[in-house]
Amino acid sequence: MAFQPIVDIRTDKPFAYEALVRGADGESAASVLARVTPENRYAFDQRCRVAAIEGAVAAGILNTDAKLSINFLPNAVYSPAACIQLTLKTAAQVGLPIDRLIFEFTENEEMVDPAHVTNIVATYQRMGFGTALDDFGAGHAGLNLLARFQPDVIKLDMDLVRGLDSSLPRRMIVESVVRLCEKLEITVIAEGIETVAELRALEAIGVRYVQGYIFAKPGFRALPPIAPVRDGTVALSA
Repeated sequence: MAFQPIVDIRTDKPFAYEALVRGADGESAASVLARVTPENRYAFDQRCRVAAIEGAVAAGILNTDAKLSINFLPNAVYSPAACIQLTLKTAAQVGLPIDRLIFEFTENEEMVDPAHVTNIVATYQRMGFGTALDDFGAGHAGLNLLARFQPDVIKLDMDLVRGLDSSLPRRMIVESVVRLCEKLEITVIAEGIETVAELRALEAIGVRYVQGYIFAKPGFRALPPIAPVRDGTVALSA
């Protein structure tokens, strides 16, 4: 796993670290996910959860107040209560409280059974986990999913916020989503932020949590330091 911080721009501290799958020698997520099949999807999803929790604790997440955000595959979960047992066991073994876990699913993965996904989210929320809808604004669904259920977090897709500072339509769309989420009591995270101008535009809209190269690149088996942003410049982490 690699880990990338989601930064609270009011405090400059990590709100969470997202666990990003990598190959054993640091190969990209795409190269790993290309080998996932319907036959090995469940085992892969389970192993990723374990690797994320064990890797984050080994990297030092317990020395912070940050949460751990883990991507999961809804189509690999046949029963949310049964499939979560290994996750619970692993978290207990390494001493990571379950209320510090967030489970992300992406709307880029086709929802074969939206009712099943709704049940997963509701079950996880009842158990004390956070839930997040990743890549909001791209993929197979958007507002339709919010009408079915309300995750704790939505993550705005990077293509939606790219060049936000110079695009009035993008700013209006993002601001509308932010206001909607405020009413629904959903936390908004903007991902893929690379420039100070984008960051300032999001800050003006009221987005508090940001993820992107402007603060840190993913750290392979490590929690990378957060780069300070000052006077329109930023020093990216190596």
